[in-house]
Amino acid sequence: MEPAFSSLLSSLEPFQKQDIFPHNAIHPFATAAPATCALLQDLINTTDQISNSLAVCDSPTTWSNAKLISLLRQHTSIEHTTCSSAKNIQHLVNVLSTRSGVSYGENLPLLSASFPQWCIEQLAAWGTSAGMETFKDDSREDSSTVVLGGKVLVVDVDFVIERSDPLNPILRVSSVKTSNALLPGNTNSPTSTLTDSFLAGSIEEYCVEMQKPEKSRNIERASRLRNNVLDHLHYLVVLDGLANRKEYGGLRWFTDIDEICPTLNDLAKSEAEVITSSLSMSKAPLDIFLLRSHSLPLPYLTMPSISFLVYLSPLVYLSLVRNGTDQSMGDDDGPPLDISISSLRSHLNTTADGVTIAVLYVEKISEAHLYPASMSMPNLTARPTFPLVSSASDFDHSFPQLDGFGMEVTSQDQTPQSEPHAWVLDFTERGKRSGIVMSQSRMKAIELVVNPLGGDGLSNVSDILSFGTGSWVDLLLNPGNAVSPERYTALYTSPNSLHPPLQLRLTTPDEPGLTLERIPVHSIKEVWGILEVVREQCWLNEILLSCHWVTEGLESAEDIIDDSLVTDDDLQAVLSGTFTPRQIPVNVFLPPGSDNAPNNLFGPPDLNFSLASGPRIIMTSPERAPIPGFVEITVSHDETKPRGVSIDIQGAMGCDLKLADLEEICRRGGTLGLSGRVWVSGHGSAS
Repeated sequence: MEPAFSSLLSSLEPFQKQDIFPHNAIHPFATAAPATCALLQDLINTTDQISNSLAVCDSPTTWSNAKLISLLRQHTSIEHTTCSSAKNIQHLVNVLSTRSGVSYGENLPLLSASFPQWCIEQLAAWGTSAGMETFKDDSREDSSTVVLGGKVLVVDVDFVIERSDPLNPILRVSSVKTSNALLPGNTNSPTSTLTDSFLAGSIEEYCVEMQKPEKSRNIERASRLRNNVLDHLHYLVVLDGLANRKEYGGLRWFTDIDEICPTLNDLAKSEAEVITSSLSMSKAPLDIFLLRSHSLPLPYLTMPSISFLVYLSPLVYLSLVRNGTDQSMGDDDGPPLDISISSLRSHLNTTADGVTIAVLYVEKISEAHLYPASMSMPNLTARPTFPLVSSASDFDHSFPQLDGFGMEVTSQDQTPQSEPHAWVLDFTERGKRSGIVMSQSRMKAIELVVNPLGGDGLSNVSDILSFGTGSWVDLLLNPGNAVSPERYTALYTSPNSLHPPLQLRLTTPDEPGLTLERIPVHSIKEVWGILEVVREQCWLNEILLSCHWVTEGLESAEDIIDDSLVTDDDLQAVLSGTFTPRQIPVNVFLPPGSDNAPNNLFGPPDLNFSLASGPRIIMTSPERAPIPGFVEITVSHDETKPRGVSIDIQGAMGCDLKLADLEEICRRGGTLGLSGRVWVSGHGSAS
């Protein structure tokens, strides 16, 4: 019986950790989904083992030996104390190791003269830890070479040491060259010039930071730069292992991104030129470009792969316009934008809030993944669309894949020979950011892009996953609250005091929400289609996040205006029709679509979701006195419009505002303040 009691306690210990199960719904496009599924399977297996053990203990056995019973109780008490102590220690270790914002920085040598050699040794150590063979050539006094070798990949890093000051030598990265051994008879065949320049820049950035004067050196930033270079090397090792299988793409795992980048850049140029023509401008505004065209490709932005800039909030865009130093210069090879690509790259590395970036790369996936095998059929899906450049609809590009959705299978025994890998579109920057809050209907649209014929028999699973998650607006505005309120309120104040404060009242839509983190993809059309849906959701999210929303009934004292004090002047203004209200009530709605979508993983068709209808926001407010009635303003995302938005106004008697002016207000982040603008321009009252 002793092993039985010991196994019971030890088997339950892994499930007693804090926050071991995620609080949000698990779905196929969540990063934690495979680990959670495996953990649930382990829990089921452990439950069966405990049930069998208890059944054995419950057998009709006569326990007549009192000493044995006493020893078993004593042993149980000791085991319980041991497990409790181990649990407390593990909890303390987890808390200390997961503290946010805690970094001890980079270790530094004591002498400035030893910095060059120390940095070279660090690079060699990084290559070894990443699984590469490392060689150093220090035979020359003023230069050094570090060679990092994989199965087919070789990375030569050449350093130059400037010794004009013997006490303070300066280390510089002369060049980085990647080569491969796949082409017979040419061991120095280039792999990727973009990879060479990206690695050289990453290593050079680390060396520059480490060799700064002590007062200006940031050891925490140096630590982050070291981790970045190490992550780049780890990723190259992954590609190196895949490229070693010549029958499954070979060198394409390294060169595929470089080959598709010119085509993506040409499409961005064509779409930007269409936008400049419609606006009669020499360069397309970046925010309008992101609303109307496909996401802006930015190769080698954060890792040796390609990133896509999906959306920028109006605040981030305006800050980029004000802080941009070389907007007038532009990029010769890039699309004609009012913010140059070089300036955009430098600012995106330091900006997080209000920026949506998707990164495409190869990643090892768990065998417990939830998403089905590939059913990519771009010709059967409604996305992507090409309203600006229709000729681009004929282009598609499939990424290199292994058999069996990322798993190599031999022809003899049909058994996996390696861990599965797949191309994923990641919205978390490899876990550094939270994902994108999505409505369930748009998650359905994304699933239809990657799996248009899937979803049979999976609607019940979706109902279970989305049960109790609340509205997607709750997940966006109030993620820590388990109770879903019926409405949210916010006070919108005009920056220039053009109109009275707007008392916004947002009705929570009856639609669950999920967090989009990463998606397996197989072709560039899938990427375009997914990013179209994400762009629409980000447009909605950023509009809502532009105000501070609170649950209705929990407004702070400064948000409540006392209407009980009425003066004689107020009464006279009411009688004469010139009264200016202290607040203007505005009801905000987020309507769903009107058509039905087929059954799929993210829910049945009773959500009235329309693939053709874009996101909309409807705001209703009273007409300006003395005109009775209401004004209804509908703001829709529409890539066919010059500024990417469409505005429709019902009511507003005597309003002299032009729709182009209102579209510009939406572009500047004033969507929720349109009711006040319309109220000011109304002719219902002489003021």
